[in-house]
Formats: sequence, C-alpha cells, structure tokens
Amino acid sequence: MDFNKQRQARNNKIHSENSRLHSTLRMWYRGGGEASGDEIYTGYNMTTHQKGALQCRSAYRLTANMTIRTLRDYGQHYRPRMACLKNVEVFVVEMQDPKSGVKGADQKLNVTIIPHVINGQDILAWIVTKMKVTTEEAQAFGTMLVAYGYIYPLQNHRKLVLVPDSTLYRFQTPYFWPVQKWPAEDIDYAIYLARRNIRKKGMLEPYEQQHYDNLHKWMNPKWDFIVMQATEQYKANKERKKPDRVVLDCQERAYWIVHRPPRRTHSAMDYGLDRLIDPNAEEVLTFDVVRRTNIFLTQALMRSAVKSSVSLTAFVKFVTTHHNHDPFLTTPVPSNPWITDSDEFWQLNSRSVDIPTKLSVERWVLSFWELISDPRGRVDFKLFLKKEHSAENMAFYEAAEEMRWGAASAIPEKSQFIFNTFLKPGAPRWINIDGRTMGLTVKGLVVPHRYVLDAAQTHIFLLMKKDTFYRYLKSPVHKDMQKRALVPAPHVFTDAQLEANVRNRNPGISPILQWQQEEEEKAAAAVAARPIDVKAMVATNKLDRK
Repeated sequence: MDFNKQRQARNNKIHSENSRLHSTLRMWYRGGGEASGDEIYTGYNMTTHQKGALQCRSAYRLTANMTIRTLRDYGQHYRPRMACLKNVEVFVVEMQDPKSGVKGADQKLNVTIIPHVINGQDILAWIVTKMKVTTEEAQAFGTMLVAYGYIYPLQNHRKLVLVPDSTLYRFQTPYFWPVQKWPAEDIDYAIYLARRNIRKKGMLEPYEQQHYDNLHKWMNPKWDFIVMQATEQYKANKERKKPDRVVLDCQERAYWIVHRPPRRTHSAMDYGLDRLIDPNAEEVLTFDVVRRTNIFLTQALMRSAVKSSVSLTAFVKFVTTHHNHDPFLTTPVPSNPWITDSDEFWQLNSRSVDIPTKLSVERWVLSFWELISDPRGRVDFKLFLKKEHSAENMAFYEAAEEMRWGAASAIPEKSQFIFNTFLKPGAPRWINIDGRTMGLTVKGLVVPHRYVLDAAQTHIFLLMKKDTFYRYLKSPVHKDMQKRALVPAPHVFTDAQLEANVRNRNPGISPILQWQQEEEEKAAAAVAARPIDVKAMVATNKLDRK
C-alpha cells in the first residue's frame, strides 16, 4: 500500500514538472517571457527529456536570432533560379567565421568608425584559397555575392561589382538576404524613401527621386500613413548611436539597390515568375501512377527500335537545313536587335511589309507549317489560293483556329457562322471534304465545342500540305517573290552607336494596337470574301439609271 502511494506521488511530481515545462515553452514561443533555463529549473533535477527540450529551445532561439531559414522555409523550391542561394548562404557564413573567415577590421569612414570592414583584395584571396579556383572565377563568384546583396560596398554603393583592390565592403546582415520570406514590397520602399527624404532634406539621388515621385503618385491615398511611419522610424533611428545609424543606413541602402535598382541597370533578382507547383516535391506513387507507368513501359517495349545512325542523320539534316535561320548559329542581318538595340530587323520581318527578306522566303520553302506560321508568308499563300479559286480552304482553316482558341462565349455564334459559310449545302464558300468527315462535323455542330471541327480542319490542312503547297512553290507568285526579296546588308555598330541606340530605344508596338490591326484585317478580308448578290447589283443599277 505504501509502495503504491509512493509511486503515485512520484508520478504526480513528474506530471507537474512536465506541465510546468510545457507551459513555459508555450510562453516562450508566444513571446510571453524571456526567463532563462536556470531560473526555471532551480530546486529540482531535470530529466533527460526535459534537458533535450531545453537544448532544442536554445537552438531554436539561436537560429531565430540569426534569422537564417532553411530552403523549404522561404519557398525557394518555387523559384528555380534562386535554389542555388542555399549553398551561397553556407559559403557566406563560412566567410564570416572569426577564425577561418575573411579578416575584418574597424575602418574610419568620413568621421564615423565602421566595424568589421573588409576589402576586395582579401575577399578575392580568401575565395581563391577556399574554393581552389582561378582568379577570374573567384572574381566572378565574388561579383555574384555583391550582386545578390550578401556583400555590399561602403563607398560606391551603385557599383555592384567586386573590385580586387582596397575597396571597402561589409557583410550584409542575414535579415536583408535575398531569400528571406518577406518580399520587397512597394510600401516598404516608399517608407524607406520618405525617411531618407526627411533625413536628406529633399536631396535624393536622381533615380531615388524618380522612384519617390512614382510611388507618391501611385500610393497617394496611403501617403499620409507612409510619411507618418517614416517620421516615427526617423525619430527612433536618431536615438541610436551614430555608428549603428551609419551601419543600418548602409545595410538598407544596399538592400534596396539590389531589389529596386536604377533604370537600365542589370538586377540579379530578375528571375521570372514564381512557380505555383513545387518541382522538387516527392511524388506520391499511387496505384494509378504505377499502372499507367506499367502500360507505358509495356508499349515502349513493343515499339520498333530506330537505329542511332538513322536518328543522328535526321538530326544533322535538320541542323544543316535550319543553320542559316538560327540566330545562335548565324548572325541575323542586318543586326541582332537584342544586342544592338536596333529594331531594323523587326521592321524588315513584320507582317505589314510589302517585300519580305530573302531569308524569310527561303524559310517558307522548308515546310508548309513554316509558310503559314509566318504572317507575311500566309498573305502570299492566300494570294496564290485566290488566283486558283480555292481561298475557302485557308479561310475555313483560320475560322476553325479562331474557334478553337477564341472565347468560350462566342463558340455557338462562330459554329453557326462556319456552318452557314463553309458546310451547309449551297454555302457561298463550300469546302470539298469527304462525306464521312462532313457527316461527323455537321453532327457535332448540334452541340458545338472547341474541337468539333478537328476532323474537317485536319483534312483541309493535309490537302493544302500535300497538294496546294507544292503547286504554290512552282507558281509564278512564289517565283516572283523570290526575285523581289530583299537582301539587307549586315550593319556593324561602334560602341558609341550602341550607346546611342540604348538612349534612343523606341518602344515596341503595343499589343492592343497590334490586336486592333489584326481585327481590322480580318474584317476587311471577310468583306472581300463575301459572296456577290447579282440580283441586288442589278436592282441597284436600275435605280441608278432612273
């Protein structure tokens, strides 16, 4: 009996200790207290589980203070180009090691002494020694660290390049690393610029002043709140020591120069859109996935194997055929617009040009798909079809494409128009397809959907590909276009001309204007292709005579 009482008392004591431990940890996680472990556990011995929990809590607090998150925490698996920064962070932490890292020292800048300052020469030497690479590779890696904001210059803050001399740099605090969870919002940048404007008394840099004016215009309803926040932060910052103020100002300026760079400057943070699906997530192998994989592999074993010599021959033939049309293999003429900032290449290859280039005409010969993919080639092909009195084939193909990729609300109207124009007996632009395909298409138009015209469209496409296309290549229309095609001379720009092209860069054609132009061309083509009512013309002539 006494033994049971002792055991019950011991269990109650352990239960009370565990409850006290859990309540304390909950208080810490919620920010309710900052008591140390010695203050809590004084007077009794901790169990092994309690010590482990305290150690885990201490490790958590250390990690939280360092503000270094894991790869999965800040969602880099949704940003493929940023996934490499996990390894970069480990490398930067090693660089800041007091014993084996880059040696820093206090440096007097203007009047203030800045702690832990390093120079570019020491950074380059440490990277060469640590990674065992050449000087050029080390400088490229150091420039990447500066461009991503892990190291920032103290003097010329806009020059995000590692200069291997006595140029002064500092390590960025982990809170401002580019992989943190909080994004660089416009309202945060507006508060920063407003606070900087208050401190500088309106003397911002030109690019900052431009950003400030734009944000003031866009966030005009919130501007009072932004100025109030900036004023409060400015007053709180004045209470800091001067070295701390200078360091924090340099850190913030380095962060925003990376995330909001001046115009016409390269930004390392331009990585594209975030992915909505995690590409690195482990796929769950369900029964259906295994079944489909088994079916695919079984069918793959039944396929006839193609010799590697045949595949390589086809590959070499394709590359040889398209060699002159690949801008990576052959320099475009007159120049590459992405390098020279000259839009002459786009103007010569636009859809509204009267005479295309010889390279475009040569590309039309490669395949029927290349011909109709080029808007200018399609115009030339339509001219040939009109002379052969078979323009209804291309008109039906375009109408089917417009129905497939158009708005869902317009499908019933477009299907009725296509039926009345191309498929109905006695239609003004009746197309010649076999009876089985015609029957399936007309039957499907009772309940129309996007793909109801696939069979008829495929029939017309193969007819034009196997018959009309080769007659077009032998026609006078194509031969005359080959003779008249332009051969632009290559244009080599000097460095001064390239800089002038950058300054005088013309904005591209607005997609809205281009869409309006295409709609006007379609409407004009529909009016031109409309059947002629002879009775109405005769009646009009009689009225004119009267």
